[in-house]
This record gives sequence, structure tokens and C-alpha cells, in this order.
Amino acid sequence: MNVHEFQAKGILESHGVNVPRGGVAETPEEAELIAQELGSDLFVIKAQIHAGGRGKGGGVKLAENPKEVRTQAESILGMQLVTPQTGSEGKRVRKVLVAEASEIENELYLGMVVDRESSRVTIMASQEGGVDIETVASETPEKIVRESVDPAVGLQAFQARKIIFGLNVPADLVSATTRLIMGLYDAFVKSDCSLAEINPLAIVKDGDGHDIIALDAKMNFDDNALPRHKDIEAMLDQYEEDPRELEAKKYELNYISLDGTIGCMVNGAGLAMSTMDVIKLYGAEPANFLDVGGAATTESVANAFRLILSDEKVEAVLVNIFGGIMQCDVIANGIIEAVNQVDLHVPLVVRLEGTNVELGRKLLSDSGLDLISASGLAEAAEKVVSAAGNN
Repeated sequence: MNVHEFQAKGILESHGVNVPRGGVAETPEEAELIAQELGSDLFVIKAQIHAGGRGKGGGVKLAENPKEVRTQAESILGMQLVTPQTGSEGKRVRKVLVAEASEIENELYLGMVVDRESSRVTIMASQEGGVDIETVASETPEKIVRESVDPAVGLQAFQARKIIFGLNVPADLVSATTRLIMGLYDAFVKSDCSLAEINPLAIVKDGDGHDIIALDAKMNFDDNALPRHKDIEAMLDQYEEDPRELEAKKYELNYISLDGTIGCMVNGAGLAMSTMDVIKLYGAEPANFLDVGGAATTESVANAFRLILSDEKVEAVLVNIFGGIMQCDVIANGIIEAVNQVDLHVPLVVRLEGTNVELGRKLLSDSGLDLISASGLAEAAEKVVSAAGNN
């Protein structure tokens, strides 16, 4: 699960991370009021969508007074913001963050991610802040400082200082930066994050001195841990999610929308991945990842089928079921029920194997449905790709 920048900053601030003062607005009038309350000499107005590169698309503006803040917010709110991460269709802006602007001396990068290879949280930092860390990693990997954290003891102060020295932070900011890094790690672990980024982590002027502050923040959370974080789960912005993925969560289905044309319904994540691979092998692209699980009912299978068919990109559907815990007759009844309830306007290829496979095949055969049977995965993939091409 992703959250907006203003939500991520709120979480980080509660763990002691220094962030700019600001507030979120849904109307130009609210933006002006926030600016009046902040009382700053310079403001930044930032579009709140789940995508980076907002400044390049016109989603980040500066203003010198509350009235100008209102004007800039009016120009951003409601716009279809296109960034390198949104695709050509862009995303509609429904909220803006109004914050006090900072006089930046230097921009750094600080991030944390779960490293599946080491089963530890890995901290990454770079003096190349304000740019895509992926670009830095591919072009100048030597500029990235990494530190792996032992989960048994947690992040130690000496590890934070190693990162700080790698960032070449001024000596008078070492203590503040140590607290910030420790705070970010605390937020990461206690919130069950899968990723947390501060980009840029900025050294800014503060009166006669300077300070270090999280000017932007991004946080992703482990969906499996959300039941114990109701406050974070409540931050979900349904406008930023794929409607089909939200619908799938209601039925406890593992569904991810993709860009292809072959709809897939499979039981088991491994078999689902293999199915998508074989579809690609035969020259097409999957429209979704959908694992109905090992304890699916006729109703959940029917709901899964409706989800697939609601995608206008789908030109053919492949059902690939191996009946272990899941029984093939349950899948067959679900297919029959779903097809009888929706308009099946694309070819349907079904491959069933395993428990109650003969009963499942008989149910489908006696149903009178116009479907294509296959006995092997390769045969099923070849048939569904061919059927989509002829549809």
C-alpha cells in the first residue's frame, strides 16, 4: 500500500523526523488559509498523487503570499498531471500540500528497503539527492552508501554515523542527522514498511545556521501487515488505486492489473507466474495476475471471473487450475455461474488438472458454454494467444 507525501511526512514526524511545516488542502480556499496560518515568506504547493516527477509535469509551484498560493493551488487542483511514472493518461490531482519553502544548500538521498536476499533492512544513502536513485545506481553506483541492519539488535548509532560520513554532512549537523536516520528506521520497522525514501534530504539555511530536513517523503507498506495498522490502512486513497484491485480485496483475491490482453485466472502464485511466462513465450502479454488461492469458493471464482471480464483490454481469458487443495469442480461451477451472469464476449480457454478433474470437465462440457479445452499449459497458452488474435 502506498500513501501520499503529506501522510508519509506525518508518520515520519511522529517518529522524530524533521519535516517542513505545512498542511493539505482540497480547495484553493483551504490552501490560502493554510498559507495564512504558516505565515512564511515563501511557500511551495505540491500536487498529491502516487507518482514521482511531479515538478516536471507542473505539479509543484512556488508562491510568495497566501493569495498567490490560492492562485497556484487553483491551477494544480483538478489537473490531469502527467509524469514519467503516471503514463500518458496521467492522474487527476485532488489534494495539494501547502508547506513553507526552504532555502536549500545541499540535496541528499536517504532510503530504506527490505532486502529479500539478506532478509534485512538495507539503508541506502547518496550525496546525489533530488534525482532518481535508480539512475545513480546504474550510472554511478559508487556514489551510493549502503548499510545492512541486523534485525536482532536494530540500527546502531555507529551505523548511522557511517552513513552520515558517507554523505559528507557538516560536523555541526551530525547529531541532528543521526536522530533523523534513527527516526526513519524506527518508523520503517514499527509501521511494517517495505520501502521508505526521503528524496531530497536537504541541508537548508536556518537563520544564521543550517538544519537538515526531509523535504519529500515516500512510504510503501506491507499489505499483509495492515490489519495491525488500522491508522495506516485508513490512509488508503481509493482514487489512487485500480478499481479492480480494490474490488479484489473485498473478495480476498490476489489481483494485480497489468497492461496485456490475456486475462488469467490461476490458483497458486507460482503457477500464476509460470502461466504469465508461457503466455509471453507465445507472443502475448498477460492482462493481470490473479491467484484465486487454495480455498476459493464458487462465489469467489465467479467474482474473479467478473473482475477479469471488466477489463476492456482483455481479448481472451485463460483459466489454468491445478486441483490440489482447490477442487476442479468448484472452479467449473464458478466459471459457469460467472459466465451466466456476465456478457462473455471474448474466447475462453480452460485447462483443468488434479482433484475432481473429470467432474470439473464434465460440468463444463454439459454447461453448453462456448469454451476451448486444453490439456497442458503450453497448449493452453498457444490456444488462448491464437484465439485472442482471431477475436
